Amino acid sequence: MKIVLAYSGGLDTSVALKWLQDKYSAEVIAFCANIGQFEPLDTIGSKAKQIGASKVYIEDLREEYLREYVFKALKANVVYEGQYLLAAPLGRPLIAKRLVEIAQQEKANAVAHGATGKGNDQVRFYCSIAALNPDLQIIAPVIEWEMKSRDDEIEYARTHNIEIAVSAAKPYSIDTNIWGTSIECGVLDNIKLPPPNEVYQITTSPLLAPDEPHDVCIGFEQGIPVSLDGKVIPPIQLVSELNTLGSKHGVGRIDILENRVVGIKTRGIYESPAGAILHFAHKELENLVLDRDLLHYKAQVAQQYSELVYYGLWFSPLREALDVFVGYTQSRVNGYITLRLYKGNLIVLNRDSEYAMYDHSLSTYDVEDQFDHKAGHGFSYIWSMPLRVKSKTDLKWDISRVNQ
Repeated sequence: MKIVLAYSGGLDTSVALKWLQDKYSAEVIAFCANIGQFEPLDTIGSKAKQIGASKVYIEDLREEYLREYVFKALKANVVYEGQYLLAAPLGRPLIAKRLVEIAQQEKANAVAHGATGKGNDQVRFYCSIAALNPDLQIIAPVIEWEMKSRDDEIEYARTHNIEIAVSAAKPYSIDTNIWGTSIECGVLDNIKLPPPNEVYQITTSPLLAPDEPHDVCIGFEQGIPVSLDGKVIPPIQLVSELNTLGSKHGVGRIDILENRVVGIKTRGIYESPAGAILHFAHKELENLVLDRDLLHYKAQVAQQYSELVYYGLWFSPLREALDVFVGYTQSRVNGYITLRLYKGNLIVLNRDSEYAMYDHSLSTYDVEDQFDHKAGHGFSYIWSMPLRVKSKTDLKWDISRVNQ
């Protein structure tokens, strides 16, 4: 049997790499996708080989991740339950796609991942792989094996001389990429306690952020960020620079009690400095260039889109159809938003676009006001007509009850 394992080098997948060999008497190929995780990848290949991988694939997918997944979600204003910017969920379909492609190339019988049974990623991997190749066997070691806790996994790793970066004292589950960081488990499972400072991987506490703010101008073309302070730069550099700026100024920290795919509530700590900055700027630009009805309807689409991403349905026809709608809305989302970063806050300093729908002569109350105020009375009369009719109907209903 030959299995391709989505391998991160962390606790779960390191243990899974050894366990798959023993359980299935299988040849295991390790695939590591570089989507901007902060952990060094220079030794991940040798570590996988040391555990027993017959071959190791390490691929830089950062550009594809940002262009084909993250920026599509950004254009749609995809934020799960109003807070989570979906760094991990957006990476899973890309990893699954390459996992399937490598399995086909290597003529593997199965693919495997390190997700747990009550987490979200097992659904995301399963749905994505099934959508791309329903004939592949999907193995989830963490669901199948006899170990019951992360402490058991730590002990298994020690027994088999597998190098790991966690301990019983700091048993956090940490997932990172260029768009954001997810931290779970350990003391975070106690929702009555605030997260300890040690859980944060990249961001400065807003309380310790610089006293001097930093201003940045972000340029967009058709909803996609393309420049910083007037300089056009590629996606990886743009997101990386905003991560550095945002982290320094305490931007992008989230502590959320979210609803998982399987129906339970769980606490997650997330850091997404660049994501927070770009989503804020993008929405401000849309407020400037999109009309009211389109803007409001698009907010409904954003919620539907975010649920599709979170629930692992990236490769669904509905997500593809929503992309067509979102693409139409972004044709006018061109311009510049200048923000001030200050102690965890984002403050708008300037909005500018050739497609701006803001008209000073209609909005102002000074001497340049060109709005026809007298027309407002007639407009209000017609606008209130349904309420006027209902009120009269209610009055008749009350009178009829009195007569009875």
